[in-house]
Amino acid sequence: MFGGLTVALVTGVPLGTFIGQHFGWRETFLAVSLLGVIALVTSLLLVPSNIPGRASASLSDQLKVLTHPRLLIIYAVTALGYGGVFTAFTFLAPMMQDLAGFSTNAVSWILLGYGISVAIGNIWGGKLADKHGAVPALKFIFAALVVLLMIFQFTASIQYAALVTVLVMGIFAFGNVPGLQVYVVQKAELYTPNAVDVASGLNIAAFNIGIALGSIIGGQTVEHFGLTQTPWIGAVIVLIAFLLIGLSGRLDRPARVALG
Repeated sequence: MFGGLTVALVTGVPLGTFIGQHFGWRETFLAVSLLGVIALVTSLLLVPSNIPGRASASLSDQLKVLTHPRLLIIYAVTALGYGGVFTAFTFLAPMMQDLAGFSTNAVSWILLGYGISVAIGNIWGGKLADKHGAVPALKFIFAALVVLLMIFQFTASIQYAALVTVLVMGIFAFGNVPGLQVYVVQKAELYTPNAVDVASGLNIAAFNIGIALGSIIGGQTVEHFGLTQTPWIGAVIVLIAFLLIGLSGRLDRPARVALG
């Protein structure tokens, strides 16, 4: 579900822009309505009505999910990781147009290509987490994002170098989605076993907080320092997420020793 959300998030903007440019803004809303109807009908037809669910979490269990330090670290990693990405991504279209020199129509296609990269990254990130574990996969992806955002700082004004950087960055930008969800569920099963679903939902809330945080920081950066400064500031924020996931991984080691 989280993977579908991220793909929709980054493909909806270019598709909506494309429809608006070629058919008019009203048709964009019609397309959204049509997609909503298709999603509703598909859900009614394909989603089973007898899916077993967990018992409802008590109020004390829900409060524990909100206050447990180990879970709070993961929420912070999610919020900061995506906050850093969206510090730059929020203004990706004007950067590709004003700095890299692409036309408005070309930018729509670039954003669509970015969305395809995101879809690939979701699948690849899940396989990486399955093979190496959530923490090693997340550390690798966050480290790569820091490097790519810093590279974008210098390639944003070089047309085709900017294009390559953006497409590669798309693979890593949301490749951490599966690892983050797996990790928060693992920790919730360990520390708050009666509220695993709540913890998973709060991690998605942290994702949305990260989007808002990145948009605000990016907006303030553009207003006071200009478009060119958003990548490195995003890199610094992602670096904090990298350090936090490293800390969380180190905290896991005593627990593994004790269990052994």
